[in-house]
Amino acid sequence: MNKCTTVLMIRPAQFYFNAETAQNNYFQKQVDIQDANHKAIQEFDGMIELLKNNGIEVITIQDTLNPSTPDSIFPNNWISFHEDNSIILYPMCALNRRLERKDSVLNHLKSTLEINKIIDLTHYENQNLFLEGTGSMVLDRFHKICYANISIRMDESVLKDWCAKTQYLPITFTSFDSQNLPIYHTNVMMCVGDTFVVICLDAIHDIQEKTKVKQTILNNNQTIIEISLDQMNSFAGNMLQLFSKQGKSFLIMSNTAYTALNSSQIQTLEKFATIIHPHIPTIETLGGGSVRCMLAEVYNSKI
Repeated sequence: MNKCTTVLMIRPAQFYFNAETAQNNYFQKQVDIQDANHKAIQEFDGMIELLKNNGIEVITIQDTLNPSTPDSIFPNNWISFHEDNSIILYPMCALNRRLERKDSVLNHLKSTLEINKIIDLTHYENQNLFLEGTGSMVLDRFHKICYANISIRMDESVLKDWCAKTQYLPITFTSFDSQNLPIYHTNVMMCVGDTFVVICLDAIHDIQEKTKVKQTILNNNQTIIEISLDQMNSFAGNMLQLFSKQGKSFLIMSNTAYTALNSSQIQTLEKFATIIHPHIPTIETLGGGSVRCMLAEVYNSKI
């Protein structure tokens, strides 16, 4: 298993509160932020600079004004990249998020990467069945395990098809936030690294499901770093491990998430990776997603 050294990021053209996704993303907050689009672009550019300064490669594609796609900054929901040079396209719940699968982005990727196969799952949208990429699934690529929280955005039948096509083992469960509302994406409550897992086990209420998840992690000799529901609400589950070209391990999380962690958790995480924590409050507040959602890991023989 190669370590991920390259990510895809989509630079926003029109970033604003998406009322359509807010119906089941309780992390979004509809507040008035002056010059929100400009601030989001500044936060985006600052994050790219931080990644590049630490030796992480970034493929940046500028979004287009038409059609209007306020959540284009979160590409990991509609596309994923795999080591056999395939890409997978995903069925999206919100109608205006389906528009993010733009020809301009796909053509740029086809000209930049070696793409042998495109697995297109978007036909499930016709049946109102969804699987929103590595938002709804958290992949342990080192052990070929897919952790998936069942929700309106993660249908088990689509997951079964995905796992059959990719030869991953599915580990499914249901999780809830501190208001007992269903969690919409798995990647807000857990992050899987090569030798560690950050997870909010308190979000999984069913004892059997919780035991299954915990035992799967321990069977792979991974260290569990537990976070609380309050920390999860501050995006502390929304992290991603990346590597520099030289093989140095980094853990990317937002400054909001970093501030929510205690010193013991930070010390434990720093045994596994150097922490990078960009400041992205506008994106988190209006978009309801954090740094992990902004990063689509790129696995390809051409990079």
